[in-house]
Amino acid sequence: MNSTVLNIESYDDHSDVAMQRKIVARTKGNTRGVITRLVSPSDLGQLIKPFVFLDYGVMQPSGNTSLGMHPHSGIATLSLPITGGFGYEDTTGKTGIVNAGGLEWMKAGNGVWHDGYAAGKDPLEFYQLWVALAKEEENAPAESQYIDAKDVPIVGPVTVMLGEYQGAKSLIRSAKGMNYFMVQLKDGEVWEYTPDAGQNVAWLSVFKGEVATPEVAYKGEVVVFEESTSSIRIQANGDSSFVFGAAIKHPHDLKLGYYSVHTSREALAQGEKEIEKIGNQLRLLDRI
Repeated sequence: MNSTVLNIESYDDHSDVAMQRKIVARTKGNTRGVITRLVSPSDLGQLIKPFVFLDYGVMQPSGNTSLGMHPHSGIATLSLPITGGFGYEDTTGKTGIVNAGGLEWMKAGNGVWHDGYAAGKDPLEFYQLWVALAKEEENAPAESQYIDAKDVPIVGPVTVMLGEYQGAKSLIRSAKGMNYFMVQLKDGEVWEYTPDAGQNVAWLSVFKGEVATPEVAYKGEVVVFEESTSSIRIQANGDSSFVFGAAIKHPHDLKLGYYSVHTSREALAQGEKEIEKIGNQLRLLDRI
């Protein structure tokens, strides 16, 4: 069961620093326009699957801010607006705006198209995370959920976006064994995470300040921890914020399409056929 220790301590005070999980990979990703792709399934996604894509972006709420209508299959997308509002539209028929601290969950399953854009008056700072679905879910009907900020559980410094933390459960219907949090620490505070049973994958991405693990992770970086079920202790160097993911490693080799991630060639072909079908319908309506 995960746990937290929130202290104002130095790592020098701990005799077990040598037992801390090492960082085995780090990156600042690749930036194109307003979006930085931090993780993709052809690089770090292989190390931290089911987490297969991670994007970070800042979009101004004026001009053409749309991400563009685009398809997925075999994966689920979680969008977190840190500031501003995230407008959404998807081919399950839902449209609206998720404001800062709320969540958009789009389980693509067999295939879906969706769009996102900056809404409101403030700049949109956001993360988008994609996770590979289990074999029994990858070709299921698409499903979306939109959660208001007031309904997202917060325990101490931890905002629970996926999974569970100290008895607080996310409303999002995601796979068991996978947790995804936003953690906000004051200067010198320490947060410790003890993995749930079988969770051997862990990573974090810093979007404010820097943290020591004891190796330092800097703003704009994603760092990947070695595969282990040992705990992870993180100390803030200055006021710091980051997103953190932990999971039981996805057991299948990833089969990749341009918009899709599946567990087999057959499942990939089925998903790509469905998104092509939906795309043709959108073209008839002059939507893409």
